[in-house]
Amino acid sequence: MAEQTIMLNCSAGMSTSLLVTKMQEAAKADGIDAKIFACPASEASQHLENETIDCVLLGPQVAYMKGDFENKVKGAGKDGKDIPLDVIDMQAYGMMDGETVLKQAEALING
Repeated sequence: MAEQTIMLNCSAGMSTSLLVTKMQEAAKADGIDAKIFACPASEASQHLENETIDCVLLGPQVAYMKGDFENKVKGAGKDGKDIPLDVIDMQAYGMMDGETVLKQAEALING
């Protein structure tokens, strides 16, 4: 089992799949044991209910949903804590910069 789980959300779950691959490559290179996956925003609730998620990142195209996600992650983390949530930096997303987005997730997870 991975040490940490990072969930990326976008409109259909397709546009973030390449970014997930880049993040997985960066995690492997940095020696980080992480499960990183993407899903459509419409499927986020079921993942949050059925899995232990350490961090949720939203694609820039669904940044307008941040308020909804803040409600979804409230108290849904380990020990009843809120799951860290943020919108992926638009430039890093556009460049498919897995290393930068991984660092963003790590900063959220580690406080």
